[in-house]
Amino acid sequence: MYQYSRRYVGPVEAVILDLAGTCVDFGSLAPIRAFQQLFQEHGVPISESEARAPMGTEKREHIRQLLAMPRIAAEWTAQHGAADEAVIDRLYHAFEPIQIAAIGQRSQLIPGLLEAQEYCQQQDIKIGVNSGYSRSMLNAMLPALAEQGFVPASVVCATEVPNGRPYPHMSLKGMLELAIGNVQACVKVDDTLTGLEEGLAAGMWTVGVAVSGNEIGLDQEQWDSLPEDQQLRRSAAARQRMLRCGAHYAIDSVAELPGVLADIEHRLLCGEQP
Repeated sequence: MYQYSRRYVGPVEAVILDLAGTCVDFGSLAPIRAFQQLFQEHGVPISESEARAPMGTEKREHIRQLLAMPRIAAEWTAQHGAADEAVIDRLYHAFEPIQIAAIGQRSQLIPGLLEAQEYCQQQDIKIGVNSGYSRSMLNAMLPALAEQGFVPASVVCATEVPNGRPYPHMSLKGMLELAIGNVQACVKVDDTLTGLEEGLAAGMWTVGVAVSGNEIGLDQEQWDSLPEDQQLRRSAAARQRMLRCGAHYAIDSVAELPGVLADIEHRLLCGEQP
């Protein structure tokens, strides 16, 4: 029986980056603070670890998953009754302005991003971004990123595709917008496990960002204040979680991305596939 087989042998053509925790907002704290404020205002405080559990998903889905957690569900039901779709809609509507305000406070680029962007420009690698944020949330963030020098060629949000992460739709939409012909020539970079699953489902190379985002959850100052042995231990554990998820690479931050892209290109030219 004949079996069709085709292998891409060529350069890396595109990088698709997550935003919060990967490109901007070291520690990915803006969404965490927003979810905590939202639930606090409704009389059901949530912990940071609870708020982080669904990270990477579209924000309405994030609220749904929070309300499905046994402890939160029990406390919410005791105070407000069962959470149905109308409740989720109301919470999401209340969440948007809180999230936009938090984004405004956490719009600093992660160190190394502009250097990674320069490398991609030199190598003729296109850059796209995607996010679990809505378009209105992204519109609040993008001008600040542009002012700092980061201007991706494609911007995709979860509310503009049939399904957000871990489905591959955002990565594939970004690939289409960047006019890339082969998924094997694309690299997905993300700080969440569900974002890595998105890239894997799309058939792309995946790179996990272990320190600057959700897996560690500390801002730059907090991270820098840790003793070196703690940094090494926590970084290694976060990298291992990402590699167990299926990531092809795990790095501390986008500052290490140029070396990874060079290695992927070498592997592609040798006939390897993601």
